[in-house]
Amino acid sequence: MPEADSRRQRLEFNKLQKRLRRQVGQAIADYRMIEDGDRVMVCLSGGKDSYAMLDILLSLQKSAPVQFELIAVNMDQKQPGFPEHVLPAYLEQLGVAYHVIEKDTYSVVKSIVPEGKTTCGLCSRLRRGTLYAFAESIGASSIALGHHKDDIVETLFLNLFYGSRLKAMPPKLRSDDNRNVVIRPLAYCREADLARFAQHKAFPIIPCNLCGSQEGMQRQAVKAMLQEWDRRAPGRTDNIFTALQNVSPSQLADPGLYDFASLRADRAGPAPDSGRAGAAPSLIDLLNL
Repeated sequence: MPEADSRRQRLEFNKLQKRLRRQVGQAIADYRMIEDGDRVMVCLSGGKDSYAMLDILLSLQKSAPVQFELIAVNMDQKQPGFPEHVLPAYLEQLGVAYHVIEKDTYSVVKSIVPEGKTTCGLCSRLRRGTLYAFAESIGASSIALGHHKDDIVETLFLNLFYGSRLKAMPPKLRSDDNRNVVIRPLAYCREADLARFAQHKAFPIIPCNLCGSQEGMQRQAVKAMLQEWDRRAPGRTDNIFTALQNVSPSQLADPGLYDFASLRADRAGPAPDSGRAGAAPSLIDLLNL
C-alpha cells in the first residue's frame, strides 16, 4: 500500500510539474519574455514563488530553442534574524551564478512608516529601485519577478477597490524610465499549484518578517474574497485573468483610452434590414422566438 501511494504521489507531481512548465513556457512565448542571447536577472526573495520560478526557468533553459543566461539575485534588506546563509548555500549547491545585494531598507521603512501601518508600499518601491539599478550594472536584459496569476488578479481588485483604477500587473512591463524590462514568467500559474510544487521540492523557504506577517492588510482581504469566489465557482480567478487579456476599450469609460468625443451616428449607407444576417432582431422577431 505505501508503495502504491508513493507511485501515485510521483505521478501527481509529474503532472503538476509538466503543467507548470507548460504554463511558464506559454507565457514566455505569448509575451516574448525571453529571446536568444538574453541575460535574465531572476529575483529571489526566499519565498515559494521565486524558488519555483528559478527551478522552472532552469529546466526550460535546458530544452529551449534559444540560448539565454540566468543570474539569481537576492536582496538582503537587513531584517533582524534574516538567515543570510540559506540562499547562497542553496544556489551554490545548484551551481547557479548569483549575487546578494546588501541594502538596509528595513531601517528606512521602520523609521518612516508608523507602527501598525502597512510597510509593503514603501518597501517594494525601495526594493524595486535597487533592483533596477543593479540590473543595469550587470547588463541584464530583463528582470524576472515571481508574481503568479493570483497576484495579478488580486492587484486588479486592490486597484479597483482602493485606488479607483482599472489596473493590474502586466506579464511584461517596461519601467517608467524605459531603462528596464520586467517579466513575470509565472503569470499563467496558480498559487495553489506553486505551493504544492514548493512543498514537494522542499525549498528552503525564508519567511518575510517585515510585511508578510502583518495582519489586516488589504491584499489579505482581497485574497480571501477571491478564494471564496473560487470555492463557490471554481475557475472564476482564471476567468478574471482571461478578461484582462480581452479588453474592449470602447466598452469602458476612459476618454483618454478611447475617443468617445468624436463618435457620431453614421447613416450614409442603407438602413439595416431586419431580415439580413447580422441585423438586430425586431420586436416581432423576439416575440416569435
